[in-house]
Amino acid sequence: MFVEIVSPSGRVFSGEAKGIRAPGVEGSFEVLSNHAAMIAGIDIGSLVITDKKGQAITFATSGGFVEVADNVVTVLAESAELASQIDVERAKAAEQRAVDALASSLDPETKARMTKALDRARNRARIAVAAVGQKR
Repeated sequence: MFVEIVSPSGRVFSGEAKGIRAPGVEGSFEVLSNHAAMIAGIDIGSLVITDKKGQAITFATSGGFVEVADNVVTVLAESAELASQIDVERAKAAEQRAVDALASSLDPETKARMTKALDRARNRARIAVAAVGQKR
């Protein structure tokens, strides 16, 4: 099957794959060849493509949608960053900024925004650390 990941910054991945695991908003799911057509929302988490050689290619994502039709999987991601390219120090700095902002008295809208930012930063750091030693 063919997988394409697109974010506002452009095409993140495009190629043949054996499967893809995604962090669905109602739970993780996997798409393999000949999967039924579907559209699903994805959340903050790890998006993993299994390439034709069986190697896992991991991305940190912050949400979006997955569309499956005729052995083509299209991921429209708010963001998708290859695990091996995540700047761990930058992710930790973003996490600290979000923690500091949440510690101060904020209106509910800002607290919700900072909580989401904290979740994204922690996800990026977790995925980057897990990728250490992997080939990709």
